[in-house]
Amino acid sequence: MLTGSTTGISTFKGEERALRADRMGTPSLLFSVIAASAPLMVVAGVMPNGYGVMGIVGQPLVFVLLGVVLALFSVGYAEMSRHVHNAGAFYAYIARGLGGTAGTGASIVALVAYAPLQYGVYGLFGFEISSQLSEHANVTVAWWIPALGGVVLIGLLGWLKIDLNAKVLGVLLVIEITMVVIFDISGILDPSKEGLSLHAFNPGTLSGAGLGSALALCLAGFVGFEQSPVYAEETSRPQILVARVTFLAIGFISLFYALGSWVLTVATGPSHIVGESAKQGSNLLFTLAQDRLGTGFTDVLHLFFVTGMFACLLSFHNVVARYAFAMGREGLLPSAFGRTNRITGAPAFGSLLQTVISLAAVAVFAITDGKPAGDPTAPVLRLFVWSGNIGALGIMVLLATTSIAVIVFFVRRGAARAQAWRIAASAVACAGLAVIIVYTVRDFDVLLGSEAGSPLTWILPGIVGAAAVGGLAYGLVLRSVNPQRHARIGLGNEAVQISKARASGGPGAPDSAAT
Repeated sequence: MLTGSTTGISTFKGEERALRADRMGTPSLLFSVIAASAPLMVVAGVMPNGYGVMGIVGQPLVFVLLGVVLALFSVGYAEMSRHVHNAGAFYAYIARGLGGTAGTGASIVALVAYAPLQYGVYGLFGFEISSQLSEHANVTVAWWIPALGGVVLIGLLGWLKIDLNAKVLGVLLVIEITMVVIFDISGILDPSKEGLSLHAFNPGTLSGAGLGSALALCLAGFVGFEQSPVYAEETSRPQILVARVTFLAIGFISLFYALGSWVLTVATGPSHIVGESAKQGSNLLFTLAQDRLGTGFTDVLHLFFVTGMFACLLSFHNVVARYAFAMGREGLLPSAFGRTNRITGAPAFGSLLQTVISLAAVAVFAITDGKPAGDPTAPVLRLFVWSGNIGALGIMVLLATTSIAVIVFFVRRGAARAQAWRIAASAVACAGLAVIIVYTVRDFDVLLGSEAGSPLTWILPGIVGAAAVGGLAYGLVLRSVNPQRHARIGLGNEAVQISKARASGGPGAPDSAAT
């Protein structure tokens, strides 16, 4: 049954299975997407780790190259957003291109990727708050106490309106970015003895055994840019806004990271960045900031390091909730997940699911933490690093598979000639992503900081593989026992319903929603 509405997305299951439209414009959507990338967390955590562990001085150039690859990916990805408006994003696109079975597999991989990406940050979040309380208030608090508090607060916000969440994200993100920009300016105005060297952009700096790991680590810093289609049903003009925000996010993130990583080399000197990063790790940014801007600024920077993680947690929580909503609406999860909060319009049960998963994850790592307070092993080196690498690998697999789905989608519809350049861009991006995936799996021990031969180097990537295999098996069973449900995977949105109505001679709708 097709119903019409000017204020919300109507689905074949009715308004109670719809996310409210017109809730997000370009600014709020852009804030939600960039917040997931956690700019300050990447500058403070990922970049020094990349320099110190991988030994690649040309990290700024890596960010530029990855920005180009992801921009090529986004050419086809953004075009798909004009044809498919679905909170299931990745799995909906893959289902439209490669069929319902592949879409089912992708939906499971998406949950297995995004859920750890979110709850893993609670480890770093709790550890940072615990460390700051110990340093500034002389109060000893176990990391898991603020982590659990964060889970509860994020869960409550997940039940509220997405536009309210976007405002919270926007304020935190603007301050976070401003702090990094201030540091960047200070580093440029007060460089090391080597001056404003551009050595980090020399292609010769990319040689070495650590390049593959550096590509994988830096690509993880981009995770979040792909989230705009998840909110398509909640925007006023998804066929325009989603594509616009995707390219804006890629452009901003790549330039922001390239600049930030370059300034770190300027502040320390290109010849010293690897050594200093290896010695100081995540303290590098704060040490350099204190030398140039003083203790007061550094203390504030620590504060917004925490709020930046909070913004990241909220953004990923919203994404998992919407994936669960889309899967519940289409019968891949129990139908309760496909219902929204009648008051706020938020995907309440999807939000509750991620809250429960996060509580369980934090509890498990807290119970198994035998180290004294202040030791980062359980919260950072295990919960954060292990979960983050699982999630990042899952997203890489989804990106590469989506590139293939984009090609097949347009070829099957006889649009290969009209979309030739988008198909070519998707093919190049897929090849680049495939290379990075191979490097990621090969060098997983480096990314984890574990010994070569550790069981973790195959157990953790194996989780993503098991999710893909299990999801495909689920899709095959579903196709056999419930072909009708299998046939509508990826179709739970207004655009597809309008397309079906037109195909049968039914009433039309605005051209912008047509597939």
